[in-house]
Amino acid sequence: MLWFVDAVTSGFQYPTDPSRLQMFRIAFGAVLTFRFAAAFTSGGWNRFAPGQVQAAFARRRHGDTRARVLFAVHRPMLVLRALAAPALALGLAPRLTLPIVLAGAATEFAYLRRPSAVRYIILTGGCLLLAGDLGHGLTLTHFPSHANTWAQCLLVLATSDIYLNSAWHKIRSSQFRSGLYLAQFIHTYAQVKNDLRHRRQFAIPRLVQQHLGNLTAYDIRAWRALSATVIVVELALPIGLILPQTRPYAAAAGIAMHAAFSCLKPVQLVTFSGLATASYLAFAP
Repeated sequence: MLWFVDAVTSGFQYPTDPSRLQMFRIAFGAVLTFRFAAAFTSGGWNRFAPGQVQAAFARRRHGDTRARVLFAVHRPMLVLRALAAPALALGLAPRLTLPIVLAGAATEFAYLRRPSAVRYIILTGGCLLLAGDLGHGLTLTHFPSHANTWAQCLLVLATSDIYLNSAWHKIRSSQFRSGLYLAQFIHTYAQVKNDLRHRRQFAIPRLVQQHLGNLTAYDIRAWRALSATVIVVELALPIGLILPQTRPYAAAAGIAMHAAFSCLKPVQLVTFSGLATASYLAFAP
């Protein structure tokens, strides 16, 4: 924790390793490359085609004039951001490709009902925008400097806030604390999985469905214990990641937790889980 305190008290003139945010930039671009490519395979190209329900929703939500603008820029932005994301990961003109990637992600605010992942993209990408040394290509700079200290501290704060805020909401949710939320989710999925239109959106192991998907008292107790574990891990991660003595264990716990989350909704959670675990790089000076 000392490096973070020293960085703040020194006016962010504390030297850090620029490669930390350069590696995060590579991971950020890779995660967004996957997200933007998936948009083409999940009907994104024809989202606002004539007669589509999404087009009617857009007109109702934004009005005819704004909806026409959205329809006009949608496909060009899909292509532009799909090209910019891998270029960002490869370090090709990152000062140009990063704003394009963020603008491409921001367009999803116009049609997603729950754009939580987009907010996290903008938040973490905004931290990268403030970095003084994003690097070029895949070459990493290890010579200490304060070029990325301000941005790195912001990324630490952003990820810490995400975890603490998530834990707070889970603590306030009696359904989550009791284990009922996860128990009912798994039970419902086990009952209707064969009738789902998009089965690839879920990857819940068969063993979990068989042994923890029956809503018995044992199942609920098990999910209650797992729910409590998630809350404890989310509360402990910010401190565990910042302290050098506990950082490897905290990182392993965080990665395991996100891997378990991704079994619930791998397609929807890959962006958040990928960026959150990549942000662990920023917790070391």
